[in-house]
Amino acid sequence: MFGRSPFQPLLAHIKKVHDCSAELLPFFEASLEGDWDAAAQHRETITRLEHDADSLKTELRLNLPNTLFLPVSRSDLLDLISVQDKIANKTRDITGIMLGRRMRVPEPLAEPMRDYIETSVASVAKARQALEELGDLLESGFGRNVTELVQKLIRDLHDLENRTDKQQIAIRRQLFELEASLPPVDVMFLYQIILWIGEVSDRAERVGSRLQIMTAR
Repeated sequence: MFGRSPFQPLLAHIKKVHDCSAELLPFFEASLEGDWDAAAQHRETITRLEHDADSLKTELRLNLPNTLFLPVSRSDLLDLISVQDKIANKTRDITGIMLGRRMRVPEPLAEPMRDYIETSVASVAKARQALEELGDLLESGFGRNVTELVQKLIRDLHDLENRTDKQQIAIRRQLFELEASLPPVDVMFLYQIILWIGEVSDRAERVGSRLQIMTAR
């Protein structure tokens, strides 16, 4: 499973997680159109990818040796894959509620929500890039290049997470103005979905934070 190092299964895992989160975009478009058959297909893909990610996480936990000839600790690697896995779990939760309730975002919120999801998914893509680039450098030893790369990637992830925070505030403000015209239960679940989309980006930023801790030790 590991090849030269545990970074190979970590990379395999973050790729599954990224693919899983990327399905949020076509799922959202299908929900806007009320095409629940298409939405269900995207949900099935998300469920499969989340299951694959779970399997990789379990395999890594069971096979990770106690001693690694790498400048990283076993506990750091386990923390990292746990944070990564929560991204896929949250993606599954979002689509599960939306499909189960056949939730359609109000038209005035459609474009802001689309941009919000795109930024959140971009955060996961950036986390994947961080792990891909950092893996090679960590295996070749620490140095100035590692420090500079980590600092840049952390800034990029922070900027994306900050953007999702601002988008979330704006969308919640718009939803508040629409509340009187919507069923109260729908409003409640919309607020929940808005929160969870932001958590996808937040957890992607945490991947960067774990990498920063990993390289600081």
